[in-house]
Amino acid sequence: MRYKTLVSASATFAATVLTLAACGGDAESAADYEGPYEDLVSSDECEQLREDNPDLVGETRTNALNPHVPGYATVSDDNPNEYEGFDIDLGEAVGACLGFEVDYLSVGFSELIPTVDSGQADWILSNLYATEERAEGGVDFISYSHVYDGILVGDGNPEDITGIDTSLCGTTVALNRGYVEVPLVEAVGPDCEEIGEPAPELLLFDAAADCVQAVRSGQADSYMNDVNTVNRFIAEHPDELDSAETVMLDYEIAIGVPQGEHDFRDAVQEALMVIQENGLQEELAERWELDANHVAEPNILSVG
Repeated sequence: MRYKTLVSASATFAATVLTLAACGGDAESAADYEGPYEDLVSSDECEQLREDNPDLVGETRTNALNPHVPGYATVSDDNPNEYEGFDIDLGEAVGACLGFEVDYLSVGFSELIPTVDSGQADWILSNLYATEERAEGGVDFISYSHVYDGILVGDGNPEDITGIDTSLCGTTVALNRGYVEVPLVEAVGPDCEEIGEPAPELLLFDAAADCVQAVRSGQADSYMNDVNTVNRFIAEHPDELDSAETVMLDYEIAIGVPQGEHDFRDAVQEALMVIQENGLQEELAERWELDANHVAEPNILSVG
């Protein structure tokens, strides 16, 4: 696995471009880029995007990040000053294409959108599901992946859970605080009452690892999250954990940018299109063993 430091590979490009720009040189040239995305940076499409968006070239854009999702974004075990994962690499690829440097601000999941809305960070690339309710918090979304959720249970699925349905009645579900699965499981409650069974009890945690530990210890009967995340935890504990089901949710995973920053939003959307068309997004997913990767067209969700 390759690690990404806070001073990113794209910083090399950005610093170089900034110097060239200060000297009145060709700010869009990729000739001196030394990072991992040389083919992307030197593509005609990215060259054109940098020419069309000169205000981004040589700038730094802060990614509000919740680095607690293995495979997507975590703090490196080898260096606490490094982040690693698919989200990190995809964000740095977008930055490299557009010519800006990426740095990071680690916040709690529920603080991702408020952090961008308040101007403390410039964008969010942190395995965030796009919903209209979240967009109303002050961001526009650019989608890049469909959402499939896995339902993690104890070995053998002792409660016979079959989905986000009445099989959850009377069980305890561990969930990440603020995730879309919380209202989905809460919505099962009335159906349980109709059949004379108790509603699911929710245990909310800030980190996925704490949710999984709740299942391992018997404190909870199930946990729901992105299927890649769930499968990774099952692979780590094959004798204790199992998969009950995989369900497709009516959401897409997306990058969040502040409402009203249409030039930045549209530039990121176009960079994502280039990254998808040349196969880099799938390559990054494979690198981080996100086997259930479902590329989605970069559509805009905006309520502003």
